[in-house]
Amino acid sequence: MDRVISPATQHRRQLRYWLLGVGALVALLAAALGLRSLIQPSLRRVDILTAPVETGDVDATLTAAGTVIPGREVVITSPIQSTVRRVALAVGARVQPGQTIVELDKDLAASTLAKLDDEQLRNQNKNAQLGLALARSLTDLQAQQQAQDLKVSSLQSALRDEQHLLEIGGGTAEAVRQAELNLRTARLEAQRLRQQLSNQRQSSAADRRELGYTVSMQQRSIAEQAAKLRQADISSQLPGVLTWVNDNLGATVQAGDALARVADLSRYRVRATISDAYADQLHPGDAVRVRLGPGTDLPGTVASISPAVDKGVVTFYATLANDHYPALRANLRADVFVVTRAHRGVLRVKNGPFYQGGQEQPAFVLAGGRAVRRVVRFGDSNTDYVQVLSGLQPGDEIIVSDTKTFADTPALAISQ
Repeated sequence: MDRVISPATQHRRQLRYWLLGVGALVALLAAALGLRSLIQPSLRRVDILTAPVETGDVDATLTAAGTVIPGREVVITSPIQSTVRRVALAVGARVQPGQTIVELDKDLAASTLAKLDDEQLRNQNKNAQLGLALARSLTDLQAQQQAQDLKVSSLQSALRDEQHLLEIGGGTAEAVRQAELNLRTARLEAQRLRQQLSNQRQSSAADRRELGYTVSMQQRSIAEQAAKLRQADISSQLPGVLTWVNDNLGATVQAGDALARVADLSRYRVRATISDAYADQLHPGDAVRVRLGPGTDLPGTVASISPAVDKGVVTFYATLANDHYPALRANLRADVFVVTRAHRGVLRVKNGPFYQGGQEQPAFVLAGGRAVRRVVRFGDSNTDYVQVLSGLQPGDEIIVSDTKTFADTPALAISQ
């Protein structure tokens, strides 16, 4: 037969049902939370880099590859064809003006100078001979002219005599005509001799001038060769440091071949190259920043731009405001940033892998143990900072590591 269940037993059964229900609900909530944690991506704090949004300056720049070069450098060339006889200084030595760096063999140059001197003596002898010949020729022509003038005078007298005889009946008209003909012929010959004498004087003067030009040119050649011979002991007019020298003893060098380079290492400048795609954005006078290393930026200015494009790159030169900075060294590699636009007192964030170079892109802002996705508009940028136009506020801390994988994720869990 059935027994009545006591209230205490019923109460225990209800309590057990309630506990089982609550336990099931807790298990369900735990499972839901665990599933959510499995579904929502997460990052470890130690695996990401972050940076705060701050107010500061952002310069839009073009990046060029630069090399530090001496502010002044002299290339010393050989004045003559010769051979290297002796090298007086080694690379790195201090050079004073007039100090011998390289000695060349002078025998060939001295022999050439001697030949020029001999040719000059021959020219001077020719000049003297020509003067004598011209003087003799002019003397002969003058004598002929004087003789012809006398002949003209004699024929004039003969004509007058024939005319007088004709008047008194002692002569003939034929004799008068013959005397007149002889006089005209003599006058024409005298005129020809005068013209010949004038032409001879002009020709003589031209010949003397031509030979004088030859003598002058030869004298200049002698002076140039003598100067080259004096310069065969190679020296520099610029004080500085010997950066290179042709130290191949006995090597043949031609006139114009480089023998040494002397640089003034107390001042420096920068030679830089950049893609020709940016050539139209590059102008003389543009501000530059020359980065020698982390935290070492030297301001400068674009001084000149090469008009030629070589293999797709443009070369330009920049002067430095502090061209004697202690860290500057010849041939030192440096990054050169050409400033095209400057923004002052704008929102900025450190540049990093997160920035894809677009005007608008997602960024993750840290908030309450999570990284929340925001769409941010960016402006100009350089290797250090990116300008923030909208989407972020001062003090926001964003992930600057690469987050392309989570571009469509609303939020990321940040674990310790």
